[in-house]
Amino acid sequence: MGFLVFLIILAIIFGIVYLKQNADVNNRCKGKNDQQKQVIKYLYGGFMTFGKMSDNEYDRLVAKVRDGLNLKQRALEKIGIDEDELKEIEPVFFEGYARDNAFIGKQDGKLRSTWYETAWLFFSDTQVYMSKYCWDMESDSKRESTEEYFYKDITNFNTAAETVEAFKRTGCSGDKVEKENREFSSFSLVVPGDKFYCSTSNAPNAEASVSAMKQKLREKKTQS
Repeated sequence: MGFLVFLIILAIIFGIVYLKQNADVNNRCKGKNDQQKQVIKYLYGGFMTFGKMSDNEYDRLVAKVRDGLNLKQRALEKIGIDEDELKEIEPVFFEGYARDNAFIGKQDGKLRSTWYETAWLFFSDTQVYMSKYCWDMESDSKRESTEEYFYKDITNFNTAAETVEAFKRTGCSGDKVEKENREFSSFSLVVPGDKFYCSTSNAPNAEASVSAMKQKLREKKTQS
């Protein structure tokens, strides 16, 4: 009888702790789809939030969303020019986690974000066409833009690294927030009075791509 009472008390304590730990997660999950609920559990869940993703599983989920967007075809449709006219150099694709809402992975300590940035750049004889698409894994929010630039107006192509502040959730309940600085890498296209940029955290060939773009820009500047 005494052991049964102990089990009942233990179950009550477990239930109270479980509900307390998951109150914030459950509140954030209201009105969200299944995928967004997965992300919320991963970001904000404590040790008693079951079914959480790992850092690698989150990366794979982001990649799955990216692959389902058919971004290259989407970009070409937005630009409205046949791909055969855009082969001055090979098209360039940049991608990576954004600086917005940046956080630190719980297992590997790498910089990530709920926002993910992608950009396709195409090159015709006279212009550079850029199509950027970003989305938030935690909500239905997205940002999309398409721009075109004449070579003569482009000042430079750059890659850069800067320090951004990211948050890290700690403690058994995941309710403690620490902030740390992490390196954020990006590509930028510079024109007078404006600057286009995109994260390159998941673009391992960014430097080689930018070198080819700079070479083409020098050629076009010389011709003009």
